[in-house]
Formats: sequence, structure tokens, C-alpha cells
Amino acid sequence: MSRRVARETALQVLYQIEISGESENFLKIIEHWSGEFALPPKSVEFTQVLVEGTLRHKKEIDAKIASTAHEWALDRMNAVDRNLLRLAIFEMVYYGHTPHRVILNEAIEIAKKFGEDDSSRFINGILDKFMDAAERSN
Repeated sequence: MSRRVARETALQVLYQIEISGESENFLKIIEHWSGEFALPPKSVEFTQVLVEGTLRHKKEIDAKIASTAHEWALDRMNAVDRNLLRLAIFEMVYYGHTPHRVILNEAIEIAKKFGEDDSSRFINGILDKFMDAAERSN
């Protein structure tokens, strides 16, 4: 199973949901993108966990992003960066099966592929700050 491809697929799905507003059809959207990327069943499962969990905890995740990214309002962030942050924070806080540094590195690489020129630095800064705050609170 390629977790990177599953994360990339989850990002595509979350982006489409945000643009279209069709969160109730997320399983059909996952099915579409899984077919596009020819994902194996285990990767589809992981994509579904990521998307469903991110959508379920979106309000809490957005609050965590807002408290970490003081200078950046969520609506000022581009949609790819915003959804990649949501995805990474879901995986760090609610999924809990992957080391935070791995999630951070994956998010940076995905940002390089799907984001704008400065997206990887932006994602790195916000997630690094988030992880530092989380470590201090433990």
C-alpha cells in the first residue's frame, strides 16, 4: 500500500468537496479518484479513513489551524494548503498511527507536488509550530 498515494488521493477528494460543497457524496468522490489513480484496496481504505475523519473533525481541526496560524485566516489560505493542513492535523491528532515527523515530511512533499511555489514552506512552518505546541502541552 502506498500511503503517499492514499494521502494525495485524500487531498484531491477534500479539495473537490470544498469546491463543490458535496460532502455527503464523499464515498463516490473517493471511488472516482481511486479509479483515476488505480489505488489498491488497502490504499482506498486508508484514503477513506483520512477523508471521513477529516470531514468529521473539520471544525476542531480548523480551530487548531486558526490557533496555530495566527497571521493567516483560513479563508486567506489557498484551498490546497488549507486541505493539506486539515489532512495532516487529522492524521496527527485523531488517527495516531503514524509518527508526526513522517506526516510532516509527507505533507511537505505533497505540497511541492500540488501546491504553489511557497506551499511547502508554508505547510512546514504551520505544522512544525503545531507539533511544537502539541509537545509542550503533553
